[in-house]
Formats: sequence, C-alpha cells, structure tokens
Amino acid sequence: MEDFYRAFPKAELHRHLEGSLRLKTMLDIARAHGITIPFGTGPLSSLVQVQGGEPFTYQNFLAKFNTLRMFYRSPEVIYRVTREAVEDAARDNVRYLELRFTPVALSRAERFPLHDVMDWVCGSARKAAQEFNIQVALIASVNRHESVELAEQVAWLAAERRECGILGLDLAGNEADFPAEPFLGVFREAKQAGLRLTIHAGEWGGAENVRAAVETLGAERIGHGVRVLEDPSVVRMAREHKTVFEVCVTSNYQSGVVKSLADHPLMRMLSAGLIVTLATDDPSISQITLSDEYRRACEDLGMPQETLKQCTLAAVEASFLPQFEKEKLAAKFRKELAL
Repeated sequence: MEDFYRAFPKAELHRHLEGSLRLKTMLDIARAHGITIPFGTGPLSSLVQVQGGEPFTYQNFLAKFNTLRMFYRSPEVIYRVTREAVEDAARDNVRYLELRFTPVALSRAERFPLHDVMDWVCGSARKAAQEFNIQVALIASVNRHESVELAEQVAWLAAERRECGILGLDLAGNEADFPAEPFLGVFREAKQAGLRLTIHAGEWGGAENVRAAVETLGAERIGHGVRVLEDPSVVRMAREHKTVFEVCVTSNYQSGVVKSLADHPLMRMLSAGLIVTLATDDPSISQITLSDEYRRACEDLGMPQETLKQCTLAAVEASFLPQFEKEKLAAKFRKELAL
C-alpha cells in the first residue's frame, strides 16, 4: 500500500518552504556557517522536528521555526533549500505544488533585502520545476505577529513578481493571539493587484476566524480551517462561497488542534459538503510526505479511495493557476485518476 500512495498522482496547495528543510542540509549549513546548537538542548532534530515525547501544542510547533530562522545565511542556502523542497515533492509524485514562503523569515538572519530573497526563491523554484518535471507556483506568506508595514512590502513585491511565479498571498502565524483584521487593507490591495488569497484560520482559533478570513479579508482558500465545524452558520457560509480548505492532518495533530488522529474532523468536513484538499504543511517538521497524509486519510480516518481522488482533483481545481492552465492540468488528472 505504501507503493500505491506513492504512485498516486498528487497536487498540493499548502506546503511551507521554511518547514521543508532536510535535516542533512541543516547540518551542512551549520558546519559551513559556524552555527552552534545551544548546550543542553539535545540533537538538532529535537529543535527543528516534532518528536514523539514532546507536548503537541501550537507553542511547541511554532518554536521549531525559531531555530529554523538561523539557517538562511546566504543566497546559496536559500537557493538550495528551495530546490530541495521542490525535488522532495517531485519524488513523492506531486505533479503540481504551490509552495509558500515567508520572505521576512528568509531575510532576517543576514538582513537580506526582501526583493533579493524573493528573486532567489523564484529563480530556484523555476529551475527545479524544469529539472524535476513538476509544475510549481509560489505563494508569498506574511505573519500575523509581524507589522502590517512589512506585510505591505511583501504584498507589493509579490504582485510585481506574478510573471515569475508568485500567484498568491498568505497570512500565517499565531492565530490564537493575533487577529487578521489589521491586514485587511494589505489583502484588499493585493487582490486588486492580481494576487490570489489564502489565509490560515480555524486552526488555533475558532470558526469565527474562518468567517473573518472569507467575508472580511476575501480569502478564496483557508489554510487548515478544521474548527469551522464549531459553528454551523460558518459551515453554511463556506459552502455558499465555495471556500476551499487546505487540510493538514498530521500537522493538526502535532500542533494540538485535535487531541488524537481519530478525532480529526476531515471526514465530517466532507460530510458537511465542504471542499477539502490534503496537504503536508511542514513535511520536515512533521517528518512526513504527502503520500503519508494520503495513507493516513484512507487507512486511519476511513476515506474511500474514490473520495481521495476527488480531493486530489479539488486541489487542482482550487489552484491559483490561470484558468486555461488549470483546465489543462485538471484534464490530465481526471484522465490519470479515471474520473
């Protein structure tokens, strides 16, 4: 069955570059740039990957990114980690990938200009897509806990790079403590500039955050959104708007959104008539592939294989590709999935 899920053609809409670094690559960077691990913290893996004995909370999950921000030390590093993220997706038979990245996080260690960082990611992703025969689009991400001014810079730089593959804007970060509403102006202008919108909501905050993301900020897709079921009126709103949910089962468990895998609401979301796709979120932090998520959905949560096919096609149809490209890609998937 492992071979079956690996051979399954895949499309992924929610994968963070900063959560996709290979452990070996981090060790190489640490040696090359003299990065030392604080004494008493254990091996590097314990700082950048979720371990079995750790508390499964959003605080612990987000803490991994604090360490990861230490590694973006040169243009070559950013180029390498982008290339490897695309390669790893291609090896898992992901045919279409929307890779989101946070320019502020990538720039901070060495104070790189944001426009340079974005150009490095765009260039590396484009070349890797050709090399590994995978279609890749990019989404620029901003964090709720950082300033609106920074988000505005990223949004305008992203809009200027639509021809370079940046198709969307994402709002991520600590949803529990930082609201989305201050970013309304940024997202409104980004949409007017031609960027598509996806927002993390309904993960560490309740269903009301999903409503705000869709009705106030204009999100077409919701990152995670698994708490939408807490309010039937928000479920109805999401159905009416045909909002797409980028669901990341393992991440939801490891970050404490659900108490156990068996409690995950994936199948209840589908039963409620919501449009659901499957994604990894941060494959290195969670030590998973998208094949693992497909297997988990089917074997642990009871998703029929025919439904898995529909979720895969839903990811293609919810992509931020131009309509003509989307229709062409969807036709390929329908044929291979026998839909």
